[in-house]
Amino acid sequence: MTAGDLTLNDPPPQGRDLAVRLPAAPGVYRFRDDGGRVLYLGRAVSLRRRVASYWGDLGGRGHLTAMVDRIARVEAVVCDSGHEAAWLERNLLQASLPPWNRAPSGGQEKEVWISLSDGARTPGLAVAHRPGASGGGAATAEADRYFGPYLGGLQVRRAVSGLSRVLPLAYAGGEPSGTRQELARVLGVSAAERGGLAQTVAAVLDRDPAAVASVRERLSARRDAAAGALAFEFAAQLQEEIAALDWVTAEQKVTRPAPEDVDVCGWADGVLVRFAVRHGRLSGWSQRACGGATARRHLADTPPEWTEFAQRNAELAARLTSPLSPDA
Repeated sequence: MTAGDLTLNDPPPQGRDLAVRLPAAPGVYRFRDDGGRVLYLGRAVSLRRRVASYWGDLGGRGHLTAMVDRIARVEAVVCDSGHEAAWLERNLLQASLPPWNRAPSGGQEKEVWISLSDGARTPGLAVAHRPGASGGGAATAEADRYFGPYLGGLQVRRAVSGLSRVLPLAYAGGEPSGTRQELARVLGVSAAERGGLAQTVAAVLDRDPAAVASVRERLSARRDAAAGALAFEFAAQLQEEIAALDWVTAEQKVTRPAPEDVDVCGWADGVLVRFAVRHGRLSGWSQRACGGATARRHLADTPPEWTEFAQRNAELAARLTSPLSPDA
């Protein structure tokens, strides 16, 4: 067991009994054996349901049976979204790969960015693999604004499709001609609206609640109209774009473009949880027994925007190690 790991006088409840203490919320979980070694780390849309599944029918995960027999402790981090959980899983696995994990990246999602151009020549959105390298052509970092990073190339492309459907910035160029000119006329957009469209797109990608809700409402109205016209395939496509928009605009703080280094701490009932953010990515997670006086020194250095995240996860850590009943 490493120096940052939890040590309590009373042995914690065993793995199967801990699932009911987990919330039905997205997050990351990890299993330890009775020596404190991490066996496996994964992510879930519902922590409670996912962790409980290891003590049921494993189905296609039968190779994990031997691991389940060794689980002595369950630890978990509650995230604000499935996207945040995907990032946290990826960051932690890249920092240290447990023996029962197969891939250092967790899922199969690719890291991508969204570029926004409001230039007269080629306005619009594109998916890029890194800032300054737009998927739509040559790099134009001087003119483009980049949002991200995001996980999931397919999800991000769907989100871009949905945004472009509702906010057709690409057709608000300076001198559209031919087919593009006709489409601009049909869509009712012109070069005069380019600035406003770009500003609204940026607001959505900046997660402005009103802007996100407006685009989501307009996509939902088109989906419902398509379903009403029995265009079910198109309605399904629009639903995929709505889900992708939710993915891109969901709260996500564990991977940021700014290369900050900070330690984030939370404390509850004698348990200190510490998260290490390095180069803008939360890539370290430990928890240990700690008195209140010592904990206060760590808590004082936690940035305010991380306080709620750290505190709720310290409370969860304390609940998972408590020898009391699950309802306590």
